[in-house]
Amino acid sequence: MRVAFVGVGSLGGHLAASLLRAGHDVVVHDRDQGAVDALIAAGGGSAATPAAAARGADCAVTCLPSPAAVTAVVAGPEGILAGLAPGTCWIDSSTNDLHELQRLAALAAARGIDTLEAPVTGGVHRAAAGLITVIIGGDTAVAARYAPVFDAVGGEVFHVGPLGSASTIKVITNMLAFIHLVATGEALMLAKRGGLDLAQAFDVIRASSGTSFVHETEGQLILNGSYDVGFSNDLALKDLGFATALGRELGVPLELAALVEQTFVRARSVYGGGAQSTQVVKLLEDALGTDLRAPGFPARLEPG
Repeated sequence: MRVAFVGVGSLGGHLAASLLRAGHDVVVHDRDQGAVDALIAAGGGSAATPAAAARGADCAVTCLPSPAAVTAVVAGPEGILAGLAPGTCWIDSSTNDLHELQRLAALAAARGIDTLEAPVTGGVHRAAAGLITVIIGGDTAVAARYAPVFDAVGGEVFHVGPLGSASTIKVITNMLAFIHLVATGEALMLAKRGGLDLAQAFDVIRASSGTSFVHETEGQLILNGSYDVGFSNDLALKDLGFATALGRELGVPLELAALVEQTFVRARSVYGGGAQSTQVVKLLEDALGTDLRAPGFPARLEPG
């Protein structure tokens, strides 16, 4: 397929690269020329605007950091809706606001353009290997038509229901991840202050009923001290804001999520919005004057 891809940052760049490896014709657009150049070197094309990238494409994929960015790229004067032809599809792989997604989908439908949402989860390292989990929301027949796109970028692919369903479950998974991250920091600090060997404590937790995907992956970056997960405090707070707003909308009290959201607010105030989200654990390290370093852990997670 010919795929327009807008937003080739630390996550989107890996998704676009997976599409290229699978043999798709990919044309990219991004404000970061360095990211664009890397994909050109891998065999992709480039376009000066989202609309130009979308012209002649079977679908256009967006992977962007905020709802405002998605709206500008999709519905702006040089947005992808201005370039896509009727009968094609916009696929949003951003973690987006449910209601804004549905509003933009209505604009696309008025032009004869289908919409699918396909947020991804599992970490940048899994995206690099083409093994990230893809969550699809939207019409079943349309999703089936673009299965080659999803199969190229993902390991496990789930179709969870109509448009909006994927946004809801993605918010839930991210909420859990941030709760687990704060809990991992507290657990490791208990182990350190209790005189345990941190590397062994990590292994025991990993083999126990208390383990989590976050402990097994991001926990390694904490123990290394790099914290380099490729995800910022600003993005974490965006996603936690979606979760707490959804809780209010649906009448579900999210007490843990609200507490973790405030912990991330504090981390942003101390380390900055662009700091790695894993540095939320550093709040506890700094408060107690105790680091959580252990030998043998990587600075970055390997693809896969």
